[in-house]
Amino acid sequence: MSEPTIPAEGRVAVLTEPRHIDVRTLPLPEINDDEVLVRVEGCGICGTDQSEYRADPFGFAPIVLGHEATGEVVKIGGNVTTDYSGKPLKVGDKIVTGLRPCGHCAICKRRADMIHLCENGEIHGLMPGEDHFFNGWYSDYMKCNPGAVIFNVNDMPDRDLRILIEPAAVIVHAVEEAKKIYDFKHGSHVLVQGCGPIGLLLVALLKTYGIRNIVAVDAKEARLEMAKKLGATATVNFSDYDSVDAAAEAVRNVTEGLGAEMGFQCTGSPAAAAALFKYIRRGGSYCEVGFFTNTGDATYNPHLDVCQKEIKLTGSWTYQAGDWLEAQEFLKEAKDRGLPVMDLVTNVFPLDRINEAMEYALSMQGLKIEVVPEL
Repeated sequence: MSEPTIPAEGRVAVLTEPRHIDVRTLPLPEINDDEVLVRVEGCGICGTDQSEYRADPFGFAPIVLGHEATGEVVKIGGNVTTDYSGKPLKVGDKIVTGLRPCGHCAICKRRADMIHLCENGEIHGLMPGEDHFFNGWYSDYMKCNPGAVIFNVNDMPDRDLRILIEPAAVIVHAVEEAKKIYDFKHGSHVLVQGCGPIGLLLVALLKTYGIRNIVAVDAKEARLEMAKKLGATATVNFSDYDSVDAAAEAVRNVTEGLGAEMGFQCTGSPAAAAALFKYIRRGGSYCEVGFFTNTGDATYNPHLDVCQKEIKLTGSWTYQAGDWLEAQEFLKEAKDRGLPVMDLVTNVFPLDRINEAMEYALSMQGLKIEVVPEL
């Protein structure tokens, strides 16, 4: 394959302050023998991106966001010959990038099974402070740093499917954490609260695992309809009820009169986190997936919600590299089964309209909003 033509400059979308992204044209950075230059094909808007755009809670600005993404290798350092899993890597390959632990902190040194909890980990699209801005996916090109966790995904030709790998890794990891506190059976009654892209992908994953009783809970009927298409066997629109107790009764009506055996909380709402305790039966389990930024405290009753029910509770944070590999297999399986996972991408905006794309995502009118260099 001939070497692609690489321009001297490219555009980057720099968040300079809350609710303002400046699209700039800057010189492309050089790469060394341990780095990779990627031509961006597209990037989804994540809830974390929305939080940063809305208020910059991490204090990262100025920064180029974007991490749910895919692109094509256009230049590769001499020392980079394979991806993270050992697949050959070369110019022209389609890739996605994951979380790179630092390798030096106490968790990295002592807990190989928990390196995703590394406090110094890096993910392209959440990396401020470098001497260039080509380190996030809302751009024309992106430079992968030395040691970047790169996956060759040439066997997934659909761009939209590749963009879903990162959020799919989130829910694969959540289910792996949930398995530590709950023994899933085909006949299990599993509830998913929050039918945004994360919750809907989780519904589809549970369906591919053979779970026959999946309850989806949300306030938007269109999202509940999508949940049904992806495998939900029952839905509860909590906006139809005047109290959490009334919504909980509706949940019990579709779960043997008892409530869910396993509940996944996929919203960023503290009130929703509190409500999920009411939807779970005695002896049930609860997995919190939804909070990647601090949106406040939740209130629960330790006696009624936890001790009396003997509920088991776990949290799920991002993913490990292996979760990315399983996420790829899940998406292929879902597509082969006819589950419409790519329909989660509802809107596509060009890079020069990224502020409009962010505002649209914040409005919750669509599902997965995608930003591409050009339409």
